[in-house]
Amino acid sequence: MLIDTHIWVWWVAGDPRLTDKHLTAIAREQSSGIYVSIISVWEVAKLVEHGRLMLSVPVADWLKAAETYPGVSLLPLTTEILIDSTQLPGEFHKDPADQMIVATARVHGMNLMTMDAKILGYPHVDLVGVNHS
Repeated sequence: MLIDTHIWVWWVAGDPRLTDKHLTAIAREQSSGIYVSIISVWEVAKLVEHGRLMLSVPVADWLKAAETYPGVSLLPLTTEILIDSTQLPGEFHKDPADQMIVATARVHGMNLMTMDAKILGYPHVDLVGVNHS
C-alpha cells in the first residue's frame, strides 16, 4: 500500500484526522510494507519551507525519523513513473507531486491511501477502501 504525503505526516504525528478505518488498514499492511514515494520527502520539506506545515523538530530530523517509521519503505522515482505521471489517463489536476504519487501507485500496482479529494475523484488509480467500478 502506498500512502499519500498527508497520510504519512498524520500517521507519524498521531493526528486525529486519520480515522480508525485508516489506522486499521495501516496496521494490517505494516508487516508487508507501507510505501511512501520519495517525492513525499520533497513535499514535506516544501510544506515546511512555505510555513504550511509546522514540525516540532527540524525538517531533516523529522524526515530521518519518519523514513524509518515501522514498516515504511521509500520508493524511488523511476523513468517509468516519471513518464506515467505526464501521461495519466483522463482528467487529472496539475500538481506534479500528486501526479508522481498516483503514477507510483499505478506503476507498482499498489492501492493508494489518500484523503485528497482531487485524487479520490480520479478513477484511474486503485484507492484503499474505494471501488471505482
